[in-house]
Amino acid sequence: MGILRISNTEFSPESEHIAFRDEVKGAGAIVAFTGIVRGEKQDLSLTLSHYAGFTEKEIIKIVNKAEKRWSILNWRIIHRVGVMLPGEPIVFVATASIHRRASFEAADFLMDYLKSEAPFWKSEKSLGKKKWIEPRLQDLNDKKRWEE
Repeated sequence: MGILRISNTEFSPESEHIAFRDEVKGAGAIVAFTGIVRGEKQDLSLTLSHYAGFTEKEIIKIVNKAEKRWSILNWRIIHRVGVMLPGEPIVFVATASIHRRASFEAADFLMDYLKSEAPFWKSEKSLGKKKWIEPRLQDLNDKKRWEE
């Protein structure tokens, strides 16, 4: 069950959503989230790096926690790595369940983890200057909601 794909090529969130919907049997709710590179800075690019194998293993650990906490029928996570430009999708997370609340909360939980703790290294380049990006305080506070 579930698909996790980390790729250095652009993907279509719309196609992913349709494919996910077509795979889910018995769902009463699907929640899908797409994260997109913001474009508020000139000459912006975002670069994400990861350790293949390790990153996937760590993400699956959090998916397993979500599956224990909510009645998820299926899930899908697509995450980009490499260089991305404004307007390009970074991440797609979808969850399906019989009732809406489980889908909403599981997707939110997965995104909070991906944003704050997933082993991706992020840098931003704008106007020729590169800087590393760390999780914001808000990202860390969002994740605290799920502590047991």
